[in-house]
Amino acid sequence: MVVIRLARGGAKKRPFFNIVVTDSRIRRDGRFIERVGFYNPVASGGEQPLRVAFDRIDYWAGNGAQLSPTVARLVEQAKAATA
Repeated sequence: MVVIRLARGGAKKRPFFNIVVTDSRIRRDGRFIERVGFYNPVASGGEQPLRVAFDRIDYWAGNGAQLSPTVARLVEQAKAATA
């Protein structure tokens, strides 16, 4: 099954998450099919905390990809922020 989930990056105490499309059997930070955005929970100043490619999310969801609960929440936040 294809899932859209977070892959952790960044440094110790400075998390950074990529929103990726991947096979559910692949480990969290392993190989992925496509990067469709990012989430920076500790963004400060002029840094952008969240970016999502809605067209790619819609494409993958239309092809049967499941969004993780956290990614679904972040996508809703991003839609509310742009509207």
